[in-house]
Amino acid sequence: MKNTQKYGRGIFAVRNIKKGEFIEGVPVIVIPKTEWERMRGSILSNYIFRWGEDKALALGYGSIYNHSYSPNARYHTNIENQSIDFYAWKDIQENVEITVNYNGDPEDQSPLWFEVIQ
Repeated sequence: MKNTQKYGRGIFAVRNIKKGEFIEGVPVIVIPKTEWERMRGSILSNYIFRWGEDKALALGYGSIYNHSYSPNARYHTNIENQSIDFYAWKDIQENVEITVNYNGDPEDQSPLWFEVIQ
């Protein structure tokens, strides 16, 4: 993790990563839908993943990956292991920032809840 000089903190490759390669799996804290209603307006809303009808807060570096509409990685929710697993969507060179599309699908260009910096 280091400063991106554009988006604040971000995650960077410490070595070359091949397309399809597993990057990391991070544990989550599942937040039940009923509890999320009370937390919706908090700062946490910027760091939450969909988890079925509930939400999940990714631990470790999981909530530090920045968004891109042309990401080089993607994530999968792993309900069985209660983790979010990150994989390379494209080859990623050492020292390049690893980004994901917050919409879940790397090709989804739908607007987000914040203005995306290009």
